Amino acid sequence: MARYITRMLERKILETSSHFPVILVTGPRQTGKTTLLSRIKDESRSYVSLDSMPARMLAREDPELFLQRYAPPVMIDEIQYVPELLSAIKISCDARRENGMYWLTGSQQFHLMRGVTESLAGRVAIVTLNGLSAREIAGDVDRTAPFLPSAIDTVRSGSVFNESLLFERIFRGSYPALVTDEGMDPEQYYSSYVQTYLERDIRELSQVGNLETFYTFLKVMAARSGTTLNMSDIARDCEVSVPTVKQWISLLLATSIVYLLRPWHSNHSSRLIKSPKFYFLDTGLCSFLAGYGSARTLASGPMRGSIFETWCVSEVLKSWWYALREPPVYYYRDKDGAEIDLLFETDGSLYPVEIKLGASPKKDWIKHFSVLDKASQTVGPGAVLCLCRESFPIDRNTVAIPVGCI
Repeated sequence: MARYITRMLERKILETSSHFPVILVTGPRQTGKTTLLSRIKDESRSYVSLDSMPARMLAREDPELFLQRYAPPVMIDEIQYVPELLSAIKISCDARRENGMYWLTGSQQFHLMRGVTESLAGRVAIVTLNGLSAREIAGDVDRTAPFLPSAIDTVRSGSVFNESLLFERIFRGSYPALVTDEGMDPEQYYSSYVQTYLERDIRELSQVGNLETFYTFLKVMAARSGTTLNMSDIARDCEVSVPTVKQWISLLLATSIVYLLRPWHSNHSSRLIKSPKFYFLDTGLCSFLAGYGSARTLASGPMRGSIFETWCVSEVLKSWWYALREPPVYYYRDKDGAEIDLLFETDGSLYPVEIKLGASPKKDWIKHFSVLDKASQTVGPGAVLCLCRESFPIDRNTVAIPVGCI
């Protein structure tokens, strides 16, 4: 039997539920939304899944009767199947004015989020659950502060990765079923995952006529994870139009498959690159779609640097999302070729971060940090995420950090 891994959001959800009538846990398929809520709910909270056809029909045909039969406190699974239920939940919340009444889960964010914001504005707290973070896998869930170079003095724990171990983690990915069951074949898992994603999420969310072409698009995107988004190049490789690529990228964003990292802008410079970079949020899915069959071939292939960067960015994002905070992170690139992988902008200060696949930090790795000297904001401590075994200073303002400490 697969083991359960404690999630960082457990305590946050319970705390938030005491302040809102409705909690919605959303995110990609198979990230453990139902398992998490089932784990933390008490016996007084009933459970119903709208994946069940009788429950779904009742919710559609008579929402008020449905909510009488499944009176709060209740956990309603797969709410995206009956968005009509949201209006009845709003009426129930306004009538009772209690917190913690409804816990909802939903996988398809595209239409679901529109219905939630229209029907439950001011009544719902939205929590996004992605795959397991490195902190969660290591059992380090008490370290809840999001990653930021200025807080590096507090980083004392984390996994130590050599390159071989890290690429095994990257190749396997972060979906709980694969992490907790070492005997499960990643290729078989991701093949089934992609088929379900295409046939259910994509076909239900959009008028994608040719799923084979969309699958080609997924593979093209995966091979480019960690690069600047160029829709014209992607359209050419997929033999579709640029507007089609734009629409399909919106689907990947809406279903939490990819993340767009926006470029940092300064009002005082016209020389900054303005196109976003994109990253897959699960490196196992990305590796599968890119055609890699083992961690060894991934570690020695042309994507080794970009997939390592993809993993680091995903871990940084999770550290913020699982603290229920939106990451204030960008990347920097100018027309002179200077680039900084991650640039945090918070409390009026900038914090630069480089990501390097190496174990022996060099000052040359942070040579572009100096471009921030011309910025109007204060420049705080910087960091380099790499395969070093322990944190140590590169210069007075920059620390090398083991990637397991993200």
